[in-house]
Amino acid sequence: MNLTFEIIPDEKVECCRELCNELMAFQKKQAAIKPELFDTMNFDTRMVPSIKSALHNYIVIVKDNDKLAGYVYSNISPKETYSNDFATFFDLQSVNGSNVGCLSQFFIKEEYRQYRIGSELFQMSMKWLEQFEDVEDYFIFVSNGNDNALEFYKRKGFAVEHEILDGFITVLRKKSGK
Repeated sequence: MNLTFEIIPDEKVECCRELCNELMAFQKKQAAIKPELFDTMNFDTRMVPSIKSALHNYIVIVKDNDKLAGYVYSNISPKETYSNDFATFFDLQSVNGSNVGCLSQFFIKEEYRQYRIGSELFQMSMKWLEQFEDVEDYFIFVSNGNDNALEFYKRKGFAVEHEILDGFITVLRKKSGK
């Protein structure tokens, strides 16, 4: 195994298409609450619009030689981005400042999950997010049934804030150390 981590620009995000679609299928399979909501979620409906609406994007892919093993996508976005037709993800008034940081998508193929890739991608993402001095609030949205991810983020210092869409998504939050 020869793992490499590569930060890619927005223009090369197409290489994440298959992994993003695998993430949506994985989330649907795990979900006990409203799994049918994932039927319309894919690379074109989730990742592409998020990249376009964000102020700053950070995408890291992990390769094992030439095979994609996983990716993480984080962004800095106006807080209003998270109140839309689908849901209001958090109380906008509770956020100081106009922007939030979000670890938006995170997926590692199952055969690579025991090699601490997740911890490395998480650390890279948080380091990137924390460089934005005007951002005090970081969010992660975990789909129901993905208990391993929920526990992972809690171990990394995020706290459950609330659930939305009748438990379909758990909202986790962390304040900056500023």
